[in-house]
Amino acid sequence: MKKVLGLLLLFSLFIIGTGMVVGTKGSLKSDNFVEDALLGNPLLTDSSVEVSEVVEEVPEVQQEALFRGAMANMLMSLESSGGIKFMNILRGMLGLAVLLFLCYLMSTNRKAIRWGIVARGLLLQVLLALGVLYVPFIQSFFEIVGRLFVYVLQAAESGAIFLLGDLINNDSLGYIFAFKILPTVVFFSAISSLLFYWGVIQLVVRGLAWVMIRAMRLSGTESLSLAGNIFLGQTESPLLVKAYLDKLTHSELFLVMVGGMATMAGGVLAAYIGFLGGNDPVAQMIFAKHLLAASVMAAPGAVVAAKILVPQTESIDQDATINTEKIGANALDAFSNGTTDGMKLAVNIAAMLLTYIAAIALVNIVLGKIGAWTHLNDWVVANTGYKAFSLQFILGYALSPLMWLLGVPSSDIAYLGQLLGEKTILNEFVGYGSLSAMINQGLLQPKSIIMATYLLCGFANFSSVGIQIGGIGALAPNQKVNLSKFGMRALFAGAISALISATLIGMLLG
Repeated sequence: MKKVLGLLLLFSLFIIGTGMVVGTKGSLKSDNFVEDALLGNPLLTDSSVEVSEVVEEVPEVQQEALFRGAMANMLMSLESSGGIKFMNILRGMLGLAVLLFLCYLMSTNRKAIRWGIVARGLLLQVLLALGVLYVPFIQSFFEIVGRLFVYVLQAAESGAIFLLGDLINNDSLGYIFAFKILPTVVFFSAISSLLFYWGVIQLVVRGLAWVMIRAMRLSGTESLSLAGNIFLGQTESPLLVKAYLDKLTHSELFLVMVGGMATMAGGVLAAYIGFLGGNDPVAQMIFAKHLLAASVMAAPGAVVAAKILVPQTESIDQDATINTEKIGANALDAFSNGTTDGMKLAVNIAAMLLTYIAAIALVNIVLGKIGAWTHLNDWVVANTGYKAFSLQFILGYALSPLMWLLGVPSSDIAYLGQLLGEKTILNEFVGYGSLSAMINQGLLQPKSIIMATYLLCGFANFSSVGIQIGGIGALAPNQKVNLSKFGMRALFAGAISALISATLIGMLLG
């Protein structure tokens, strides 16, 4: 534990020093079209305009756009405010200590933990967080990549308009999801398959894997799989290292699993941008930047959690080759196969959300009746932000102490606790859907919205355990026993990775 405390002390000193530099220099802003768009919009540049005042003056169908626009302005103001508060650092360091200690308690071999790898992973996360928030050229890089995702959204919407006509213009959340978000998943899957056929994704993955091998001293297989997870899903990324899966050590296999739990696939990332940003291009760009950063930060976060929980005890090989198996006879075939796979994914997402949300409604009916009989509903309405005794209320208040430790603003700890609970018990789509609804209702502070974007990153939920056992197990049948043994531990590690990222972002935001 002395090593853990020493590690946290070094990081606190580093962040305090960085905060002094940022605070002295003031806000560091990048010149980009997002800020130009804000400056050109009188509503968004007038900080005296309250969302509630605006909403009263416009038709209901325009309220979401106004909420998104005003929220985008507040998010940009928060990012550019500069400076790091000492109390934020203290709360964040306390949260990090708790998270690392939980991993330490659950470690399979505490004596074998290589704290150097853990330190490098944390340092990489801190540097990425600082870059996204305060370094202009890094901000610009994420915004440029985010712009590509926004273009994909716009292109997918054109296809959806041709197919669905006026249905796509309905502003209700259900219509937006069914006729805007799901077509994006299909189109992005087709684009990803085409890029994979041309070797673009493999080239980027090799570059990222090279960085990870040298920065964190991982094996070649771990690095390739982890880098692939930033773009691909938790069952697609292992295909990159299919030839090595049977021979992986316990620690290597565990990191492959945790990487899948901690990061998010490109297709669903594009969907989340549309989900959270709505029809506002500025809001889409802000969320695109942070969703991308969340997925990239999740990679070293996965290493931190995985290498504490299941340390590497055997020698590793830093050489590995990406599987070159073709996904189509030609570019058109690859594009078509990607479209088919995307359709399957979209239908699966829609079916899961239908059943999960219906199940939540059924549970809430029962809990609401219990609340009415016991007068709990009256107490909940009088003392909390919830309208009745419900599953969301239980999850929110059960996890609110953890949210406080991570540095979430006190007024929002129950809401973010609810989001984390929904993501873990159900799935991340339900969590991001609830976050979108909270944004529309103006329930969350800007800092909480940004932290929640990182908090919900990844596939760390109970259904993913079964998906990994089935998907990776089909590629490496002799690893099925280990996959089953490590399933719940990988879920825990994936959640910890997202929590660490959210904590660091909370520490560094003003």
